[in-house]
Amino acid sequence: MTPNPELAPAPNRLLLGEDERAALWSALTAEIESFLRDVPSLPVAPRLDAQAIRAWIDAADFAVPVAPADAVQRTARMMRTHQVHMGNPRYFGLFNPSPTTMSVAADALVAAFNPQLAAWARSPFAVEIENALLRRFGERFGLDPAATGGSFTTGGAEANLTALATALAARVPGWAQHGLNGTTPRIYCSSEAHESMRKAARLCGLGTGNVVRIAVDGRYAMRARDAAAAIAADRRAGLLPVMLVGTAGTTTTGAIDPLRELAAIAERDGLWFHADAAWGGFAALLPETRDLLGGIERADSIAFDAHKMLSVAMGAGMFITRHPHLLPQVFGSSAGYMPVDHLDPRDDPYSYSIQWSRRFTGLKLFLSLLVAGWDGYRDAIRGQIALGDRLRAGLLDDGWEIVNATPLPVMCFSMPHFGRDDLVALADAVVAGGRAWISFCTLSGGVPALRACVTSHRTTADDVDELIALLHAAREQCAHPAPA
Repeated sequence: MTPNPELAPAPNRLLLGEDERAALWSALTAEIESFLRDVPSLPVAPRLDAQAIRAWIDAADFAVPVAPADAVQRTARMMRTHQVHMGNPRYFGLFNPSPTTMSVAADALVAAFNPQLAAWARSPFAVEIENALLRRFGERFGLDPAATGGSFTTGGAEANLTALATALAARVPGWAQHGLNGTTPRIYCSSEAHESMRKAARLCGLGTGNVVRIAVDGRYAMRARDAAAAIAADRRAGLLPVMLVGTAGTTTTGAIDPLRELAAIAERDGLWFHADAAWGGFAALLPETRDLLGGIERADSIAFDAHKMLSVAMGAGMFITRHPHLLPQVFGSSAGYMPVDHLDPRDDPYSYSIQWSRRFTGLKLFLSLLVAGWDGYRDAIRGQIALGDRLRAGLLDDGWEIVNATPLPVMCFSMPHFGRDDLVALADAVVAGGRAWISFCTLSGGVPALRACVTSHRTTADDVDELIALLHAAREQCAHPAPA
């Protein structure tokens, strides 16, 4: 019988053919390897060119298919040219480190296998790995692993939102069914706490006006006595103190709030104690820095981001709690289309976390730990802390003033008589040179400063010394500008 060409199956342009896939994987791995090799020599921050970016995107004609390998290569060239390269060892910015190689591999595996983590029975291996990691990290923070639960999150903001929702369920009777019901819950955090706490209050219906910002001391850590006084005053006024937040490593200054004192206040006054350790939680992994987090083991919940000092690819946050039995009260749900298995439905992640459908986030951390081990991470973190000490000492030797006080590798610094505009100009000059990236920041009380953080495991002593030299040159240029 003669084949009818009209009945022949059309090529599957979503799966692609085996030969095309082989060419695609080859091009993809070549682009990734080339980038990992070249990123130390690339400009950390390119010149912003929105017009060029939009023109490239507008030129994409979805009516004319492109060869798969060509599509990857073209896109990789644009990503090389049009983004800040946070994997560059001279990126001294926010907590965006160079990703571990194993986390890159993990994300590729997850994309290919595409497990769905809403229900345990659909992806039991993935769910069990994430639950095991939450228990093991809970144990690092001093929690009983047998009584620890939580969820992986997109980052610290989602973890903080989860903490607030759980605190409301624990401290406001009937909140999950009836809402605030005439109460006025209050949250207490330092003036240096992450802005995501205010966003969480807005999303939970409290409003940002019920987030009480507590003053900080000279080290930019919360004044525990002021927190206790604010809680007492609110209670006398008929308000409902619900959650006290202690930050372990503030974003701007690296300050660590007095966690032991705050835990005692929360326990005495009946508040949920949440520790935002999204960045500084790494200190729990080293015996020499573990005591910096003393008191965190008394927290009701903890936020921690593996995509910060543990260097896994974005995003991999964790919400960890010693009250996992509360989570189904907050997130539990039933739907006729969800599979019914022999397990208790409370074992399904959609019933104890904000997200419903979501990807296998924990694999990037699991594989990174399998290959590096706790010791490998400890070595990397110790190296970054030592480089932070080198940067701090080098800045002081060059006449800068360090305006924050933290043992963690983040420096806020200035020069006598330098105002905001001077410091902004200095930061802009360093970034424009393409060799390093730092930022301008404003501390509590309106104190202007430059900020640099050692956040990449690829950073070396030479990178730190180069930053100091670049700052010196920019300072001289700003003080003695070249004639027009």
